[in-house]
Amino acid sequence: MNIKDKSLKELESFCAEIRNEILRVVSKNGGHLSSTLGATEIIVAMHKVFDSQKDPFIFDVSHQSYAHKLITGRWDEFDTLRQFNGLCGYTKPTESDDDYFVAGHSSTSISLGVGAAKAIALKNEQKERIPVVLIGDGSMTAGMVYEALNELGDRKYPMVIILNDNEMSIAKPIGAISRMLSSAMASPFYQRFKKNTENFVDNFGEGAHYIAKRMEESLKLITPGMLFEEMGINYIGPVDGHNLSQLIDIMQTAKELNKPVIIHAQTIKGKGYEIAEGKVEKWHGVGPFDIGDGHSLKKASQKSATQIYTEALLHLCEHNDKIVGATAAMPTGTGLAELMEKYPTRFWDVAIAEQHAVTSMSALAKEGFKPFCTIYSTFLQRAYDQVIHDTCLMDLPVVFALDRAGIVGEDGETHQGAFDISFLRAIPNMTLFAPRDEKSFHQAMGFAAQYNHPCSLRYPRGSFIHTDLVQSTAFELGKSQLLNAVNSDILFIGYGNGVGRAYETSKLIDKEVSILDLRFVKPLDETMLRNLAKKHKQWFVFSDSAKAGGVGSAILEFLAKDRIFYIKLVSFEYEDEFITHGNTALVEESLELLPQQLAKRVEESL
Repeated sequence: MNIKDKSLKELESFCAEIRNEILRVVSKNGGHLSSTLGATEIIVAMHKVFDSQKDPFIFDVSHQSYAHKLITGRWDEFDTLRQFNGLCGYTKPTESDDDYFVAGHSSTSISLGVGAAKAIALKNEQKERIPVVLIGDGSMTAGMVYEALNELGDRKYPMVIILNDNEMSIAKPIGAISRMLSSAMASPFYQRFKKNTENFVDNFGEGAHYIAKRMEESLKLITPGMLFEEMGINYIGPVDGHNLSQLIDIMQTAKELNKPVIIHAQTIKGKGYEIAEGKVEKWHGVGPFDIGDGHSLKKASQKSATQIYTEALLHLCEHNDKIVGATAAMPTGTGLAELMEKYPTRFWDVAIAEQHAVTSMSALAKEGFKPFCTIYSTFLQRAYDQVIHDTCLMDLPVVFALDRAGIVGEDGETHQGAFDISFLRAIPNMTLFAPRDEKSFHQAMGFAAQYNHPCSLRYPRGSFIHTDLVQSTAFELGKSQLLNAVNSDILFIGYGNGVGRAYETSKLIDKEVSILDLRFVKPLDETMLRNLAKKHKQWFVFSDSAKAGGVGSAILEFLAKDRIFYIKLVSFEYEDEFITHGNTALVEESLELLPQQLAKRVEESL
């Protein structure tokens, strides 16, 4: 869709059309809503001024890129947003050439922009191309942003960074003076005046430079741009992120400066949908809802694993005032919001800063507290060095509670919780375990609260797969629980939610099987496994995790160590590929992980 020739009035109408289409589709499919509605004018202005076919358009996280998708030829497909085999909810180069880079985790955009700017310079394409970055103020809390800004300010590569400030966490506009200065600093006259002044004072030595610099800094004290200017990056703002005419003029000016520029645009989350306007978290990511009243269309289901985690942690906190915790910008998603409300001095949201969360909790552990570091499985990847260097090397009793372990559905490749077992199992001093249902979750939390070493427990998005098996017993270090013992050659080994998957599969095959709840993947219950190896020769592993380095690998390592070579082991963990987005059941069906598919695979293996 070419918007280069559209008039301002046509573009403003187009923004309304885009918002209506986003609202219609997200209300039906679910997705990210408030941020993408708020960024509509910014993205339309980006496409008016720049060219996404040649200029790298880099969206931080990219959950706010829906308008970009609509503008770049995906309007007719937009009904498939976040659906299996449909459009991804994030930017994806295999989906469109207008999507420069994969995104899904935060705070990577400016580093990508610096890398793209270096490539453009090396290819002598600076007259034809310029990186354009859109980053939200929430992403500005992560350290990687400042690592990139530090180099960018030093090397001065041409780049335009649009800071979408939709919560005013960077700065509030300071009245008429701020608005006047922002408009003035964005004008071609001001930029020419600044350049001419720099050339003029060059002829009058250090004294003139000092006076000129002090005068400019005095002006900038009234704006929030001093940080960026001190880093060597031109700053324009704050500007109205919904004033399309102003945005186009400012972006055109920034493009022509041939320098790194930050445009600080203030927007309203949920703009255009009154029910969602200004609401910070509730409307960030939503399921299907009624547009008329905003009520969720999601039917009540079983208690989620996240709810169980919250209840268990609240119970533990009532009896142990040493328990503390942190999450990284996901208080509602991780269930920690209730803890933060009840114990505001013991539980913290540290913003999008997983590395800081892990290291700060490690210090609390050293001081005698019991930290629960509550993070999505996929986001702990961002703090891997801190887990090794700041927690495990010191053998500190931090609990890593990993929500969204396994397939997470519509968020797709960047969010699937596939790798935590594989990357944590390699770390000395780390203990790994997982509950299978509500009762075992409470028992696992009780074990974690008293365990005096680093440990991690994982649990799924949504509810556990139901099992009608024997009651869970108390957790003991490295001990499994045999749930069903029969005189059979077949052993099903489940880990975490995999226990329920094993149970569902066992009901669909015509042979009796023994079922083991492994509970601990590190350390393994070697005594139990040795005994079972005497009775069962065909083992099947069920775990919602990557096969490489996963539960099956751990068991095979044990069998090799003990020279038990007669066991035939088949793992139904995830193959060595990134898992696509879509409804969880459809994704699992594509991976042949539904119970009836697993039963068929078991029978074929036998």
